[in-house]
Amino acid sequence: MNNSNDNTLHQDKVFAGVNYTEKTLMNREFVKCEFINCDFSNSDLSDNDFVDCHFKQCNFSLTLLRGTGMKDVTFTGCKILGIDFSKCNKFMFSFVFESSYLDYSTFFGTKLRKTKFLNCTLKETDFEGADLTASVFDNCDLTGTSFIRSILEKTDFRTSRNFNIDPSENNIKRAKFSTLNLAGLLHKYNLDIDYEN
Repeated sequence: MNNSNDNTLHQDKVFAGVNYTEKTLMNREFVKCEFINCDFSNSDLSDNDFVDCHFKQCNFSLTLLRGTGMKDVTFTGCKILGIDFSKCNKFMFSFVFESSYLDYSTFFGTKLRKTKFLNCTLKETDFEGADLTASVFDNCDLTGTSFIRSILEKTDFRTSRNFNIDPSENNIKRAKFSTLNLAGLLHKYNLDIDYEN
């Protein structure tokens, strides 16, 4: 929040089909609002706060989120490409991602405990140094996703695919995997795993 100007508060509102492309939104606070089919591509949402908001079928391609607060925010069916979530407000940072594209985004060094990623694609997404304790990746495509020095304790990968997680580079204590995706932990050894026997 920017304290130099008065903030405009929007509460319990629905925003549908609004085009914010390449626009800058300033000094706004959104509480319990719903955004449907809105386009935020190439826009600047820095220093705004979103609390208990739901984004449905919205486009966030290359959106700037410097200092943006997002607490209990749900994204459903959204295109969230190339977003740097590591620049968000660390004190207002909790999400649910459902049926969304988060390809080429970064969560470098963020705290994402108990975050749910449901039916998402996270291709080339960066989780280096992120705390994903007890998070769930349910039916997610993790092709090229980077897990380095990540905390993956109790993280659920059982239904996810195409991941490459090096156990020697990450904390994977009590993380959950299925027998069908264990190869994602052994990738660096270049093994030929036979699932038929």
